Amino acid sequence: MINEIRKDAEVRMEKSVEAFKTNISKIRTGRASPSILDSIQVDYYGSSTPLRQLASVVAEDARTLAITVFDRSISAAVEKAIMASDLGLNPMSAGSTIRVPLPALTEERRKDLIKIVRGEAEQGRVSVRNVRRDANDKLKALLKDKEISEDEDRRSQDEIQKMTDIFIKKVDQALSDKETELMDF
Repeated sequence: MINEIRKDAEVRMEKSVEAFKTNISKIRTGRASPSILDSIQVDYYGSSTPLRQLASVVAEDARTLAITVFDRSISAAVEKAIMASDLGLNPMSAGSTIRVPLPALTEERRKDLIKIVRGEAEQGRVSVRNVRRDANDKLKALLKDKEISEDEDRRSQDEIQKMTDIFIKKVDQALSDKETELMDF
């Protein structure tokens, strides 16, 4: 029973760290990355559809993304969706390909992005701690029902705390990597 709680906590903490990494990968740096456009939804025949399902997105060079739309009739809708997003990008249509040049980041914008990344990191830490709290509550319930001893409860809580520390270090490492990436000129 204790092992199941520990395994469940570990899996959920790992998912929290992965969700944090996914969130910060969408925050753009000076380099072109197709994942920047992952959050864009395009109005496709009356329904909101992710851009990835309607087009292929590739990094043409360090500062340009190239979008090849599968259905040419929605090129204008794709451009409109990119402009309407909060990414501050201006797509240019060139035949069947839409090019999205990424402007260079100013130092002020870089500092704003670092603040955003730090906020995301705090959310990641909070979610890892919430998993710890849930696991500890389950252990307390087992102790209350006298299914485990106080020693087992204490030992398991210590192990879960060590696991929590490890996953919070992973969040902090991803944060420092992203900050370094944002400050590189």
